[in-house]
Amino acid sequence: MLQKVQEHIERFIQDLEDEQVAKLFLAIPSGKMLRSKLILQIAKDERAPILAAVVEMIHAASLLHDDVIDDADLRRGKPSINARFGNKTAIMLGDILYSKAFYELSSFEPAIARTISYAVALLSLGELKDVELAKSFNADEASYFDMIYKKTASLIEASAKSAAILAGLDSERYGLYGKNLGLAFQIVDDILDITQDEAQLGKPAFADFREGKTTLPYIYLYNALDSAGKERLLGLFKKELDADERAWLQERFASTGALEAAKQRARELGEEALECLDESDEKLRAIMHALIERTY
Repeated sequence: MLQKVQEHIERFIQDLEDEQVAKLFLAIPSGKMLRSKLILQIAKDERAPILAAVVEMIHAASLLHDDVIDDADLRRGKPSINARFGNKTAIMLGDILYSKAFYELSSFEPAIARTISYAVALLSLGELKDVELAKSFNADEASYFDMIYKKTASLIEASAKSAAILAGLDSERYGLYGKNLGLAFQIVDDILDITQDEAQLGKPAFADFREGKTTLPYIYLYNALDSAGKERLLGLFKKELDADERAWLQERFASTGALEAAKQRARELGEEALECLDESDEKLRAIMHALIERTY
C-alpha cells in the first residue's frame, strides 16, 4: 500500500508539468512515512492512499521550510534541498508542495479537509514558537510540550483523526492515539540527539542544543542540577561542544536521571495512547511499541 501512496505523490508532481519541480522533488531525502502507515492502518477505504499522499506532501513541505529556518545542511543523513539548491528554491518548492496538497485535499469531505488544514496552521504556529524559544534557554516544560504538539504531533494527530473519519470510526479516540504518538515520537528523537552518534542520526550529535533547542532531557537536567551546574549548562547553550563538555553533559544526564525521566515520559504517553485502542488494533499497538522501545 505504501507503493500506492508513492504512485499518487508522483502523479501529483507530474500534474504540475514542471521538470524543475519534478527534479527537485526527487532530490528530497525519503523518510519512514509514519503518517502514511498510520492512515493506511486505520482506513481501508480506497481513498486512504490518496489522503496519505496529501499528508506526505504537506510533511515534506514543512521539512523544506524547517531546514531553511534551522540552516540545516543535512536531512536524514543526506544534503538538504536548501544546502544543495539554496534557500529560495527550498522555500518555493515547499510552497508548491503545500499548494498542490491543499488542492488535492479539497476533494475530501469537509471534516477531513478542515482537520488537516487546521493541523497545518498549528504546525506553522509551532515552528514560530520553536524560533522564539530558541532565543534563550527554555526551562518551562509546558512551553516545550505546546511547541512539539503544534510542530510535530498535530499533523500526526490529524492523520489518525482524518483516517478514522474516512473509515467511519471514532475520530476523537484515534486522534488521541495520533497525538500521543506524535508527542512520544518527538521526545524519543530529542533523546536520540543526545545518545546516538552522527552515523546513526544522519546529523551531528548534540545538534539540537547547539541550534538553541532546549528539549525535554535538558529541561529535566536543568531542574535537577545545583546552582553551579545550572550556570555551566547555560554556558554551553548554543555552543559547539568540545569532548570534555560532551562528557560532562553525558555524565550529568546519567547521574541526575534526566534522560531516564524523559524516556519514562515517552513511555507514559505511549501507554495512554494504547488505552485508546481496541485489542484488535494490533498493528497500531506495534507502531507505538516500536517507537517507545527504540534504541536509546
